Amino acid sequence: MVMHLTQQPLSKRGGNLNTYLIGDIANKTGLPIDTLNYYLRIGLIKEVGRSERSGYRYFNDQTVSELKVIIKLRLKHIPIKVIKQRISNGIF
Repeated sequence: MVMHLTQQPLSKRGGNLNTYLIGDIANKTGLPIDTLNYYLRIGLIKEVGRSERSGYRYFNDQTVSELKVIIKLRLKHIPIKVIKQRISNGIF
């Protein structure tokens, strides 16, 4: 299977990270795909690439780590808006 990403391949960005589809991320984090799509839509998480042919979005291990932090913060009832602001400011 050949992946045609619209962004640079991970290897060219200095990363040895695994790539995942959104369903893989859902399985790894326990979050519903609808929640992940919402987080993408509001800019809480970002894809690392996209297939030009299929439009599939790709994510990596860093995305999984970020989502685990977001899950922990949500369990502490921290609002999404506050989490997004703190991520934007580099606090998390």
